[in-house]
Amino acid sequence: MSNDNELRHAQELGTRILGNLEKVIFGKRSVLELVITGLFSGGHILVEDVPGVGKTILARSLAISTGCTFARIQFTPDLLPGDITGVSVFDQKKNTFEFRPGPVFTQILLADEINRATPKAQSALLEAMGENQVSVDNVTRELPRPFFVIATQNPIEYEGVYPLPESQMDRFLLHTGIGYPEMAVEESILERMQVEHPIETLKPVATSEEILRAQTAIRSVFVSHSVRMYLLGIIQATRNHNDLLLGASPRASLGLIRAAQASAALQGRNFVAPDDIKLLAGSVLTHRLILSPEARMSNISGSMVIHEILDNVRAPLRDETVKH
Repeated sequence: MSNDNELRHAQELGTRILGNLEKVIFGKRSVLELVITGLFSGGHILVEDVPGVGKTILARSLAISTGCTFARIQFTPDLLPGDITGVSVFDQKKNTFEFRPGPVFTQILLADEINRATPKAQSALLEAMGENQVSVDNVTRELPRPFFVIATQNPIEYEGVYPLPESQMDRFLLHTGIGYPEMAVEESILERMQVEHPIETLKPVATSEEILRAQTAIRSVFVSHSVRMYLLGIIQATRNHNDLLLGASPRASLGLIRAAQASAALQGRNFVAPDDIKLLAGSVLTHRLILSPEARMSNISGSMVIHEILDNVRAPLRDETVKH
């Protein structure tokens, strides 16, 4: 099958999943599109928001919609790395150690309130998220594919939370929030859920094989030299900005390309446009940046820095980005 046909299938698959998610998550289309972009990109997503806005329901709905296996880890201060990855237990009958896999051995993993666990427990996910594998007792085990982590995080101002280290933040392709619903949307939520929760009747509309096929297809989306240079101009600007101590990493560059390819495919295009980069730059880059003390004292945020950079880096013309 040709690349264009594969991309059309990826777009149709994304539309199918989006429509299914909207049966459960109301009025948050842009957030749902971002989650599907992350899934198709082969990355992971960090959702930071206050409790009760639907972060857990979003992860469960995605697992049901895609027909993928699902596991949830509730991160707490006493969580141990073995509670995530699994442990080897001695079997007296066989006189040998037997590995019992942890919840990380799934396709869609909800890491709930990830910043309530200690840094040691948080770090247990690093290898899984970066390399799709887990090493326990000097044995490396592959994780199922697709492997997609949706981590939720309470705002850093909350009590009893540990800030995620830079290496952990860099493993997340995308960072977003859900936010409170508008009044009219919340009214429809109350009305709809008075009898039953819509997730109880949600059915799969895709398979894990289709997800893997879409992940392969989006890599064929054309990225012109001018778009690559535009992206690299943005990345370089984060590394040289006076308000930043730490700019975006090469992993961020690759992640932004992958996310832009997925976004283009979901919109029915076989090429990345500058607008794809602009649309996703904040979600891909902001959480990876470290502000200078002076910037923090001046109430400058990472998103403000990204907006300034996007305003100052010239985007290529449309004719320069289309595959001829």
